[in-house]
Amino acid sequence: MRRLMILPILLALFITSCNNKPVSTAAMKSEEADENIAVYLTGQTFRENVFDYKESKDWKYLGIKPAIIDFYADWCAPCRQLSPVLEDVVKEYNGQIILYKVDTDKEKELTGAIGVRALPTLLYIPVEGEPQVRMGNASAESIMQTIDKILLPQ
Repeated sequence: MRRLMILPILLALFITSCNNKPVSTAAMKSEEADENIAVYLTGQTFRENVFDYKESKDWKYLGIKPAIIDFYADWCAPCRQLSPVLEDVVKEYNGQIILYKVDTDKEKELTGAIGVRALPTLLYIPVEGEPQVRMGNASAESIMQTIDKILLPQ
């Protein structure tokens, strides 16, 4: 009897986990990106949509909205703690900023080129100006203060 009760729960969890798909690169610069929480970047999509570090040494953000890049790893406990906090904060800003995510284990070249040395690392990117780096876990309040100061100053 217990096995029969657990089966529907497991099936429901499987179905809902399948709905959390990464966003395509085509959605990154479009309005469609507003409807999604995070855009997962590869080295190539980073160079196409954020900054082409192979072609230029001078920072030039290619996006149209301010962004936060979350450099994370699946094995990193602080990264797993930060991820839902970051997603909730981004939701609060109603599409004013884009949340990008980079899996540092899969994107070692990109991680090295950007200089990520600790996890989690957040890169705050204003539309104009230089990006700012913050390492380590952060509270929602701290993230919001940084967004208001760096990405969306009044």
